[in-house]
Amino acid sequence: MDPSPIRTEISHHTAQVNGVQLHYAQAGAGRLMLFLHGFPEFWYAWRRQLEEFGRDHLALAPDMRGYNLSDRPQEVNAYRGKILIEDVRQLAARFTAEPFVLVAHDWGGAVAWSFAIAYPELLERLVIINAPHPVPFARDLALDPAQQQASRYMNLFRDPKAERVLSEHNYARLLRMMSAEWGRGGLSDADREAYVAAWSQEGALTAMLNYYRASPLYPPIGDDPGAGRIRLDAAQFMVRVPTLVIWGERDGALLPGNLRGLEACVADLRVKRIPEGSHWVIHERPDEVNALIRDFVSA
Repeated sequence: MDPSPIRTEISHHTAQVNGVQLHYAQAGAGRLMLFLHGFPEFWYAWRRQLEEFGRDHLALAPDMRGYNLSDRPQEVNAYRGKILIEDVRQLAARFTAEPFVLVAHDWGGAVAWSFAIAYPELLERLVIINAPHPVPFARDLALDPAQQQASRYMNLFRDPKAERVLSEHNYARLLRMMSAEWGRGGLSDADREAYVAAWSQEGALTAMLNYYRASPLYPPIGDDPGAGRIRLDAAQFMVRVPTLVIWGERDGALLPGNLRGLEACVADLRVKRIPEGSHWVIHERPDEVNALIRDFVSA
């Protein structure tokens, strides 16, 4: 990776897509690289990637619907997978008719996997960071006690009390969730201020949680088998785009077992495990993540 100290300017814009207005951060010019964040983040999660890849790409990171400065529909059905995929398709189409690079983490990764399955012709490369493909994730939620235990938080997030619990004491639980695994000093004061400001937008927390409420993939709870009622055929969920998966192995929520059998779901797969990385590896080791992405998209 070029060690040039030149910083790329990040600008901010909005786009009307799929019935909502999305805010996005943008850097650079050239071939499109689109970055999708996860829960409970927003475009800010990708600021180091925007600076790096904005040097030779058009790097875009939206606030996904429901988050930060993007529109926040309050209906659970507004966060179904097909709707989220269409947000991505329409946003990308505003900037290019050529295949582009899609980079995604956590919930953004869930959307990106589904986008690649639905629209392989629109992608040049796919980069997934600590986000499970739906087939192994459904399997492990149904059958693996370790992943079921690790995913118990999902049932809290689906519960009507989630907004109250997560917003108590100025979002202390969400901040702890992010900083518990995050190495190298954890969240800075500036990070905390930025995230709390995003979560405090009117209706934002409910919108963010509706991603979980709209999903059929969750661990069993009581008499509800959750993902256990679902049987996914890998052949129907094949990813036919060259794919790099980066996985911080200290992820306490999405266990490395989600990589088992992934090759049956991805035709052209490369996996890079980072043993010392957690779920938040893009923050802990941004230079390493950036180097891995650059090597892959330059190949």
